[in-house]
Amino acid sequence: MTAHGFGGSGPPLGEDDAEDLLRCICFKTGPPRAVGVELEWLVHELHHPRLPVAPTRLDRAFAGLRDLSLASALTFEPGGQLELSSPPAASLMECIDSTAADLAAVRTALHASGLALNGFGHDPWHPPRRLLREARYDAMETSLDRTGPAGRSMMCSSASVQVCLDAGFEEPGPMGLGRRWQLAHLLGAVLVAAFANSPAGAGRPTGWRSTRQALWADLDPVRSLAPATGVEPRAAWATHVLDTPVMCIRAQEGPWPVPERLTFREWIRSGTPRPPTREDLEYHVTTLFPPVRPRGHLELRMIDAQSGEDGWIVPLAVTMALFDDPEAAETAYRTVKPLAELAGELPAPRNPLWLGAARDGLTDPELHCAAVTCFAVALEALPRLGASASVQDAVAAYHDRYVLQGRCPADDFSLRSKETSS
Repeated sequence: MTAHGFGGSGPPLGEDDAEDLLRCICFKTGPPRAVGVELEWLVHELHHPRLPVAPTRLDRAFAGLRDLSLASALTFEPGGQLELSSPPAASLMECIDSTAADLAAVRTALHASGLALNGFGHDPWHPPRRLLREARYDAMETSLDRTGPAGRSMMCSSASVQVCLDAGFEEPGPMGLGRRWQLAHLLGAVLVAAFANSPAGAGRPTGWRSTRQALWADLDPVRSLAPATGVEPRAAWATHVLDTPVMCIRAQEGPWPVPERLTFREWIRSGTPRPPTREDLEYHVTTLFPPVRPRGHLELRMIDAQSGEDGWIVPLAVTMALFDDPEAAETAYRTVKPLAELAGELPAPRNPLWLGAARDGLTDPELHCAAVTCFAVALEALPRLGASASVQDAVAAYHDRYVLQGRCPADDFSLRSKETSS
């Protein structure tokens, strides 16, 4: 969903209407055909990334980027992170080629300003620093501060690779919505572990291989959780959205009110301080941060940003292969289904499976075993999806360097290592 405008301009929203909107808009079924990727990057000094970048330099550099002709949408996060969101592509290679061209243009422009993109799931050197001063970010900070410092780090210091895939067929089967929804929540822990790339923050080791994922688990008690499992996806998501507290109530002027413990369902029923509208519901959905967010398609949000110019290609290719190739999807599902017992009853990302993935990476034996199988079947599927030889080689190299060895990129990182940016 895309939020636009401000609440109060449309007709009041009823509870039944809200549930219908969430069921119909957030899950659009059909054959899996499109793929997309959303890439978040930290922006650092080109040659000395440990030095803080002056906000005025970032402002000037970002202003210049707006003149670029890009296929991807270009946006900026509260801490100055840069995000490129690709348009839906009809194939893996179309998505990769289009996004790579946009990234090259952005990098060239940033290099001219002495800046570079860095791919870590969490900034290893700099403490959180909010640069965007807007009413919505003021309200978000106030809301998230109520449960501790994780919210500010998430807003200002984190970056990810988010893979976007079609929701799937209405009918049961490997390509069906129910199976893909369940696969996303079980495979998600494997992806966290395999691509963990954020072991430090503010110049110190954090004790996590994916500090970014640890932050999501430490946010407020409901906002970052997955919906209830064992329930039909549409019903589970609608209930989850309506029973999650409202982060803020948008206003035409002045600060946005930040209510305490007011769920969207309660807001509808009370109509206070004003009746909510459809646009308020659409905005409310954007303030939920579950590991898998349905937006018509499925947005997988659990993968750390990856280092290097092309590091993002491997998680994109592997994830698409495990979802959109029927043979690989069936094998992946059988492989990760036993992990549900390790997860227990707590929802992701706060259950033992996801916390173990963030802390231990692929040193966890169950996650390691699952990752080895999933990467192997992904490699077999990539030629069927039209992946180029270079993409297949990149996945194979990652498989050999990390997955087979029970390692992840976080295991390579050292705060004393040579500074590099791309």
